[in-house]
Amino acid sequence: MTNENETQPTIDVYGADWCGDCHRAKDALNRYGAAFTWHDIETEEGAADRAVAISGQKHIPVVLYSDGAFQVEPSATDIKAKLQELGQLA
Repeated sequence: MTNENETQPTIDVYGADWCGDCHRAKDALNRYGAAFTWHDIETEEGAADRAVAISGQKHIPVVLYSDGAFQVEPSATDIKAKLQELGQLA
């Protein structure tokens, strides 16, 4: 699943379709109008390794922002706060 909006930098989300926290993170990003690219760690070659390289752990989702910051298993409130910080809240 990819949501693209050329006016906003892309956010990368690493997770799996079976992951409830991943669904909540994607729902929050969609609700706040944030552009993101979904990386399924189960089906995308190298995605699981990239998620671990970013976060240093095997928990998902890993949300990587345009400024290089990341969140692991963020709440909708965490995502909203980061989007506000980046000036990306729609």
